[in-house]
Formats: sequence, C-alpha cells, structure tokens
Amino acid sequence: MNVGAELAAAVGGVLSTSVLSGRRVSGGSLNDAWRLELGDGRTAFVKTSSGAPPGSYAAEARGLAWLGEAGGLAVPEVLAVLDDEGSGGPRLLALEWIEPGGLELEGEEALGRGLAKIHAAGAPRFGCEHPFVLGALELPGGPAPSWPELYAQARVLPAARIAADAGRLDASGLATVDRVCERLPELAGPPEPPARLHGDLWTGNVHASANGVPYLVDPAAYGGHREVDLAMLALFSAPSQRCLDAYDEAFPLAEGHAERVELWQLFPLLVHAALFGGGYGASAAATAGRYA
Repeated sequence: MNVGAELAAAVGGVLSTSVLSGRRVSGGSLNDAWRLELGDGRTAFVKTSSGAPPGSYAAEARGLAWLGEAGGLAVPEVLAVLDDEGSGGPRLLALEWIEPGGLELEGEEALGRGLAKIHAAGAPRFGCEHPFVLGALELPGGPAPSWPELYAQARVLPAARIAADAGRLDASGLATVDRVCERLPELAGPPEPPARLHGDLWTGNVHASANGVPYLVDPAAYGGHREVDLAMLALFSAPSQRCLDAYDEAFPLAEGHAERVELWQLFPLLVHAALFGGGYGASAAATAGRYA
C-alpha cells in the first residue's frame, strides 16, 4: 500500500528528503504505522494519528532519550517529531527502522541486565512533570513525595474511576480498589528511591532486532518503583527465568517482591478496563481483592 501524499510530504519536509515508498506495519490500537523508504537511503518507522493525545509523540521521544541516556538497553533513534496541532499537517513520530528478529537466550540475559542498569540510573522524583499518557488515557503525571502516594493518587485511582464512569468496573470493584489504595503504604514493600521506568513494559514493547539485540520502544517513562516494569513484563507473557536471574544478579530485588507482582499489575489491568472493557474490569477487581 502506498503512503498518502500528505504524510509523505510531512515526513519528507521534516527530514529534508523524499519518501520513495511505504507499507503499513503494526503500530498499536491508536496509530497508523508505516515503514518508509527514504530518498537519502534511510528507512524510517513512522506512526501518526489525529486521535493521539496532544503532546504524546513529544513525550514518547523524551522518554526514549531518557531511557537511552542510562546506557542499559538500546532505543531507536528519534528522527523527527511533529506534535503541534496548529501546524495543519499530520502529527507524527519518525524513528529509525530496526529490522525485527528474535530474542535468543543471550538477548534475554541482556534484557535483564540492561533493564537493571536503567532502573538503577534513577529518576529525580516519583512521577513526571507532564501528564502521563497511555494510549488514549491521560492521567496525572504527579509528582508525589512517595511511591505509594503516586501509585494510588496518580495511577490506580484515576484509572479505576475512568473505568467505573465508563461502566467497565462495577461499584464493588471500585470500592475494593479504594481499600487497596488505603493500604498501599503497608503493601508497597521496603522504600526505594525512584527508578527510571519504561512505564508500559509489556512484551510487545521489547523489540528484538535482526541480530537479537533487545530495544525498548513506546515508553511512558516516569520515576517509580522498579518492580512495576517487571510486573508489567510478566502480565501477558512471562519473561524467561534467564532474564529475571540476570536482572536480580545485577540489581537484587527486595524481599517479598514476588508477593507484590499482582499489586503492580492492578494498574495496567485498570487501564485496559478503561480503554477496552471486556473482562479486564472483573480481572482488576479480583486482583484488588487479594490485597484489600
């Protein structure tokens, strides 16, 4: 499928080259995504959507740079960001194209060690200065003085109330989530300084290159508890034991971390309930019930 003239002109203009050809690729539920061959010999991954929350592409670019600064794992180079609603053209994010491959055992180890290094690089605060965006959902960025306060007030409760208002989390489930949030100071484990989080680290956001190198993509980065990234990584398909062992060797996890995995999975379940409905609301309520 050929890329549209408007998008080709916007990409060519911001990158000072031409677009020779393009084909659609997977870009998530909100974005149209393209693999574009450019006149200067480069290949770009470009995603665009008129419905993306304003500033979300700029935030993603900032997040990639912030994660990349830690030096733990590769991130794609940001080629261009057009995120101004007043420009009249398409809003877009252009990244270098990383030819996909598979994550072999060495790559799994590299993922664990690299993620530990990124987390250890730290963050200046719990939360972020700008709104926190996941898909079409915009939540408070924070910041907050402690992790339990951020997780409750800027993540779990706002997502739960959006899901409840949409009829995707019942009153009993919302009340159970409220009780969990009241207990968070005692449930959250030993205090740790803010870690540098990817923020949306499901397995689809770990991209393996053709030579098996893990890249982090599509972040919603902020300062938070490092166990959150690991819990998200395990939500839909478990990371390999080799990955987890490499992480724990590089940056040992606190006592009781295994008992907190579902506590940190509560937030992405509520996000999915708010965005997609289905059985996610019931799953979130059941997960909250284990900690209420």
